[in-house]
Amino acid sequence: MNPWKWHGKDRLYVNLPDGTAVAWADRLTKVITIKVEQYRREAVALLREHLGDSATVHPASPRSGTASPAPSVRSPRQPEPSASTPRDRPVALPELTVADDLAENRPGAAVLESIAARGPSPAQRLWAKALRRPSEWDSWYTGLEGERRVGRELQRLSSHGWKVLHGVPKANGGDVDHLLIGPGGVFTINTKHHQGASVWVGDTMAKVNGGEPVPYAAASKAEAAYILRVLERYCGFSLPVEPVLVFVGVASLDRAATQYTVRIYQEREVSALALLSGKLTPDQLERVYAVARHRRAWLRS
Repeated sequence: MNPWKWHGKDRLYVNLPDGTAVAWADRLTKVITIKVEQYRREAVALLREHLGDSATVHPASPRSGTASPAPSVRSPRQPEPSASTPRDRPVALPELTVADDLAENRPGAAVLESIAARGPSPAQRLWAKALRRPSEWDSWYTGLEGERRVGRELQRLSSHGWKVLHGVPKANGGDVDHLLIGPGGVFTINTKHHQGASVWVGDTMAKVNGGEPVPYAAASKAEAAYILRVLERYCGFSLPVEPVLVFVGVASLDRAATQYTVRIYQEREVSALALLSGKLTPDQLERVYAVARHRRAWLRS
């Protein structure tokens, strides 16, 4: 999801990993416009997750067609090339400054910035809570808590030689919740907080309490494809990048038998990643981390 504001317009865009916009919605009118019919179902489900079920779909444009296939992420079951495979000369980055160092980010940093910029003041939130009034920002605070809880679990992996970054920005807007880098490779962590819910995850979609399908798995695979493209551009060697979906606070979590391209965990299960190894050498790990922590690498891509 990519927010966009300009001259009073407030929109949410749904983009493919290569930046192609397949749909967008006006936040004020809650009208969804489909640009690529091929992705109508997934885009509508994702936008309604943010705007509510009252969001309506604008009639499709006659120019709407199909988009180029989205870049794929290597399946965990497929043989992966060695991380030492030579590639083109890597693109150089400027010297890292404190302002560009993503290692300074805390879990939920991007959500917190959005709340600080556009959300209610602490007094307004306290007043709404006292009156038990729901707010459009409730889901943001729920998401923030989820990212913080998963962030604490990921930090435990540091004793096993892993490094973690939070709020990795995407050039076309939005961010990747967490990026885990270690001996076992690179993992993009997409956090979903559904307290007390029953969740089922399929190949591309998920259902929460049996509701409308939401493209959680598809979005996670798109994030991994984006991370792979950027890191290989600046590292100069092939990388194993896998998408991970972590659910926080759920009562039950079921996976489709065919779901093997995305790792699915509850928050306490991410510790299983600590035991993975054999994908990156210590030198490669440090190189990947040096690139990943540099904000300019992501904003230039």
